[in-house]
Amino acid sequence: MKCTRGARRPGIVFDVCPGSCYHLAMVLGMIHEARLSMLGFLVAVACFGLAACGAPATSSSLGPRPTTLARTPTPQPATDEEAIRQLILLEGQGVVSQDIGGLMNLWSSEAVVADAKHTPDNPNDDARWRGRDAIRERYVVLVFPGNPSLVSPTDVKIVIDGDKATATSTTQIGAETSPGGDRWDFVKRDGRWWITGLTYNLEPK
Repeated sequence: MKCTRGARRPGIVFDVCPGSCYHLAMVLGMIHEARLSMLGFLVAVACFGLAACGAPATSSSLGPRPTTLARTPTPQPATDEEAIRQLILLEGQGVVSQDIGGLMNLWSSEAVVADAKHTPDNPNDDARWRGRDAIRERYVVLVFPGNPSLVSPTDVKIVIDGDKATATSTTQIGAETSPGGDRWDFVKRDGRWWITGLTYNLEPK
């Protein structure tokens, strides 16, 4: 194939062949078509994104998502007497809900629970549980199986002496009421009050 010499510039000579011109035109056409295809693709993507943004939110057939209730901490008592009353109340609530972890957080490590067996003047026949492990076993083995639905201390009388306190109460457990049958002991340590003792069934029969 014979090539023709193209325009001449100083220092540059272009040789142009007819076949080369044909191939060059094809390449340029393909590049142009590729650019148009890419432009069309980008426009389609942009339109799809705008349509998605403007589309209304679909509602679930299951209804609105439930709102999670915020848990609120137990109110901090303003006085020592309120703190002690709160301990007695929490003990009753823990028995009903069988919350062994919450119950054990009320007792000091050296606490003692005693069953006076309705003979308050004779401590020799008392049944006793000493320490947290024994008190835990009492809850699990003796108290929880009864499934009490109500533990309500009333007539609570509290005497505070420095970092120690005692309280007496009438407790209703289910249908059973023990008038003045409970005596509580407390100690204040590490900035809070703990139960150190509970003697129940003190009412004589």
